[in-house]
Amino acid sequence: MPIPSHLTPADIDAFGAQVEAIRNEVMADRGERDARYIRRLLTIHRCLEICGRLGIYASLALLPQWGHALASWALFWPVMVLGVLTLGAAKILENMEIGHNVLHAQWDWLRDPEIHSGRWEWDHVCPSDQWKHAHNVKHHTWTNVLGKDADVAGYGLLRMFSGQRWKPFNLGNPLWALLLAIFFEWGIAIQELELGRVIKGRIKWSVLRPMWLRTRAKIWRQMRKDYLLFPLLAGPFFFYVAGANAVANIVRNLWTYLIIFCGHFPMDVHVFTKAEVENETRAHWYVRQLLGSCNISGGKLFHIMSGNLSHQIEHHLFPDMPSNRYGEVAPRVRALCEQYRLPYHTGSLTRQFGTTVLRILRMSFPGYSPYLDSAPPVRAPRVRATTESTTPA
Repeated sequence: MPIPSHLTPADIDAFGAQVEAIRNEVMADRGERDARYIRRLLTIHRCLEICGRLGIYASLALLPQWGHALASWALFWPVMVLGVLTLGAAKILENMEIGHNVLHAQWDWLRDPEIHSGRWEWDHVCPSDQWKHAHNVKHHTWTNVLGKDADVAGYGLLRMFSGQRWKPFNLGNPLWALLLAIFFEWGIAIQELELGRVIKGRIKWSVLRPMWLRTRAKIWRQMRKDYLLFPLLAGPFFFYVAGANAVANIVRNLWTYLIIFCGHFPMDVHVFTKAEVENETRAHWYVRQLLGSCNISGGKLFHIMSGNLSHQIEHHLFPDMPSNRYGEVAPRVRALCEQYRLPYHTGSLTRQFGTTVLRILRMSFPGYSPYLDSAPPVRAPRVRATTESTTPA
């Protein structure tokens, strides 16, 4: 969908200038309260992880085979579940509000090596440097541009918009979406490898091999930590701890998938063609970020646990702004949208997830949906391209 036709070039420039003014004001105001916020989160994360892992180990003392008065399945399972959920919460906080935002360089201005984007390595099977290229460079530069943004194309696995050519494989959309949700960190890790291009012969394996070696090393590091070292501390109860760690990772994956998909794929979101972003100015880029994102309403704890990606619009407008400021600037961005008669897509988690599921189901089949799409996609004649535009946003 192109930029709304009621906006004149002067309107777009004025909108972009006011968005830029909001950003400059907040970035100049960063200070001690922001530093306290991120350092407090680091402490909370460490406490949650320690408590979660100790809870998992403590549950082992309640297994019925011990034979003491408290040893029973009735006590074992509540303590084990509490430990798993606490560890899952620690992993969510580390990935979403800490890791994701650290890797966006939101805290580089503190010059703290612990939370610097160039040194941070997160609790995830995808190496942070590869994620930064796939996410910060590709996704945030080309947000919702079909053929350039792999995220909008269902991470290379799903058909999410009518502009994507339908294939029989897409009949499995619901199943592929479920598997992607459960193993989301793995989907992120292999996305940048572009294995499909190797299979189709579009790129040689030797080109991707160095990237695969880094990914393999990171996978081994994560597997060794969660499925070897920590379980070994439990001795004969190795598999209880390994299983608990696996479930904690799945809890994190499901939550991450839920928040990200609800910010990118509800029915209101706009997508763009390559032609529509040619010679794009910074002001046009701001409008596209606005139209290609959806917010999720909720309370303070919900926003923190979502990595403040519940403020997806503000995050896409200001990816390097400290995330604790998104809630403050959201009313100002919304007022600008009202001033320029631009949509500000927001809704409850239930609403955003419901329309996302509807999109996944509908896009399993060919054709377009008037409910999800404003008009049938117009396909240009297929011609052999010699070069592809790489105009920066």
